[in-house]
Amino acid sequence: MSASIAPQRLIIAVTGATGAVYGVRLLEVLHSLSQVETHLLISEAGLLNLRQELDLSRKEVEALADVVHHVKNVGASIASGSFQSDGMIIAPCSMKTLAAIAHGLSDNLITRAADVVLKERRRLVLMVRETPFNLAHLRNMTAVTEMGGIIFPPLPGFYHRPQSIADMVDHTTGRVLDLFNIPHALTPRWQGLGEK
Repeated sequence: MSASIAPQRLIIAVTGATGAVYGVRLLEVLHSLSQVETHLLISEAGLLNLRQELDLSRKEVEALADVVHHVKNVGASIASGSFQSDGMIIAPCSMKTLAAIAHGLSDNLITRAADVVLKERRRLVLMVRETPFNLAHLRNMTAVTEMGGIIFPPLPGFYHRPQSIADMVDHTTGRVLDLFNIPHALTPRWQGLGEK
């Protein structure tokens, strides 16, 4: 009798920082993979940015997820450590959300789910969006890193010579997926410097 392999489960949250395209692109890629089950959360400010930056409605983005949770439902399945997941990506992650996670303030389902992921020693990736950073931002990033989280500002790489914003978004999205060992072909792999 062969054992079936359970699909990966990822929690994806979109918060109110600029860069909603990263959360949407992650959802688009994961939606095409049958082996990944996504659980989506969108903050109220995240909804505003989806409309402002991408002209997307809540329904359009929610259609990309397998399961949708309301940000105020702190009794949802993902609020418990008994819920099995491979981790959580907050894309983009606002400084408010970062601060709440850094200080253990589980005041909504996004920050509660992040707290659960950290306490269960699962992978938490925060695509923080703000520049320049002030000292509070840096200290909060340090605190989350010390707890085991990964701070991943979506900074574009240029060694692959991107031709569009979509190329830059795909490169960053691919790097985040690499952290969860999810195969993709979003961007070419670095092959080393060629001969001149």
